[in-house]
Amino acid sequence: MADARAAQSVDLESVARTVRAHPGVAAKAAIGLVSEIFQSTDWLAGPGDDGAVVTEQGQSLVVGGEAILPSFVAADPYGAGVAAVTTNLNDLAAMGAWPLALVDTVTGPRETIRRVLEGMRWAAALYQVPVVGGHLTVTDGPPGLSAFGLGRADRPLSAQSAQAGQTLVVGGSIDGQMRPDFPFFPSYDERGRELAGDVRLLAEGASAGWVAAAKDVSMAGLIGSLAMLLECNTLGVSVDLDALPVPAGVTVEQWVSCFPCLVFLLCVPPGREEECLRAFGRRGLAAAAVGTLDESGALRIGSAGRTETVFDLNRESVTNLARPAG
Repeated sequence: MADARAAQSVDLESVARTVRAHPGVAAKAAIGLVSEIFQSTDWLAGPGDDGAVVTEQGQSLVVGGEAILPSFVAADPYGAGVAAVTTNLNDLAAMGAWPLALVDTVTGPRETIRRVLEGMRWAAALYQVPVVGGHLTVTDGPPGLSAFGLGRADRPLSAQSAQAGQTLVVGGSIDGQMRPDFPFFPSYDERGRELAGDVRLLAEGASAGWVAAAKDVSMAGLIGSLAMLLECNTLGVSVDLDALPVPAGVTVEQWVSCFPCLVFLLCVPPGREEECLRAFGRRGLAAAAVGTLDESGALRIGSAGRTETVFDLNRESVTNLARPAG
């Protein structure tokens, strides 16, 4: 872990304010509309987890999809194509799935579409997952991009399986540099073709039993994504920011607010922590135990013996899929 934080004081109140005001966190509140319309929330089959599980003849297939921000597609169509692949494969990984295929839907000017598809082609080759089809429409209007992933899970991971007493492990890549124009931390150059194995690590862990539930860190940042994982069962945790793996040159506040290329939140059964940490270490990835899940419903952050509550999941929900009592 690249860390010079012994001399770095973490302003917990500032971090909490930043997380709560994060646009990526605020945007998740609209997800509740889905359960309003469909009148049910099954976190495993959807809506709820990063992907939905469909069981057919004893096999569990995981399906998911991601829409990329139109402004991002317009500003960096190649990067948006890469992101469409990354986000879907991370979602499949968080469900404990082996990735099988991707499809896409892309609209906009011809040259923008070309760059989007070139980005998807590059990323799909890097991760060793094929883009097998999709939909394309050339228009003069603003570009749009969505992509969808399909995977197979031996034992699907779900927020439903998160329980008090499990250890919260944060694991992934801290090699790279933050983009100057967008809070995204890429590791493509640093990890290269290792990413193909990295994104399959959680499927191995799910099959082996050293991870019970997981979520990838995405647009809502590390703490916002963690709140989404915990709210299903109204769990709490105190995240030790001093133990958190953080890239060199990046502050804790920046790190918990960004979208990293490859970082996961894992709920690890008691006694399986070392097995989990060794699995990440064998791949040259950073990982650390940063807390223990409890039944408080309070998501807290801590540093140097101090704590600050960021979300009280007894009274609020990030996605509005959970129904707090308060």
